[in-house]
Amino acid sequence: MTTGGYVSYHLVSTQKQGRSGLGLDAQKKAVSEYINGGEGELLGEFVEIESGRRKDRPQLRAALDMCRRKRATLVIAKLDRLARNVAFVATLLEGRIKFVCCDMPEADSTMLQIHSAIAEREAIKISERTKSALAAAKARGRLLGWSMPSRIGEQRIAAQLGAASNQEQARQFAQNVFPIIESIRAAGLRSLGSIADALNARGVATARGGQWHAATVQRLLVHSATA
Repeated sequence: MTTGGYVSYHLVSTQKQGRSGLGLDAQKKAVSEYINGGEGELLGEFVEIESGRRKDRPQLRAALDMCRRKRATLVIAKLDRLARNVAFVATLLEGRIKFVCCDMPEADSTMLQIHSAIAEREAIKISERTKSALAAAKARGRLLGWSMPSRIGEQRIAAQLGAASNQEQARQFAQNVFPIIESIRAAGLRSLGSIADALNARGVATARGGQWHAATVQRLLVHSATA
């Protein structure tokens, strides 16, 4: 086992799971046991509430940024908690960030990509089976979910909750990226355009996974100020 600084990244799939600690405690325990097995130091800890197949993860970007700045190793409990997407893992490997999975500590880059490919394939199969089952039910004339007239009230409540959830996600994203912007400012880059260029150079994507521009930086700073 290597020694040195570590940055831990934990992924839970829902807000409720994140608050309850379901699954999170097990991840933290695995990471703690791995680090304490050597002389490593935990420099930072990041918890993401996200879908395993999505790539736009602000907490992961922040964790990777800390790894770059402190030359630390990213440590996670299980590979499938990091990503079920081969391209995403390949991007991480190409970024030359050292990382280790507690369940596969001796794995090399090839083994990681193979393991990730298997996990991605399983996720796609599950999604396809779900879509097929819903299509079959619809073909039989069954009313599904929100199609039921009796659930109009629930639809309205869900719409309101969805809007609130989007606002909360925007606020959290701004809070996660703001420290990176502060470090860019500390380096002497203060104009909106130069900050946008620096974020793009660091590989930090916008909330929608795109490139930064002066206007998007300004909107994020407004969110940070009102958070």
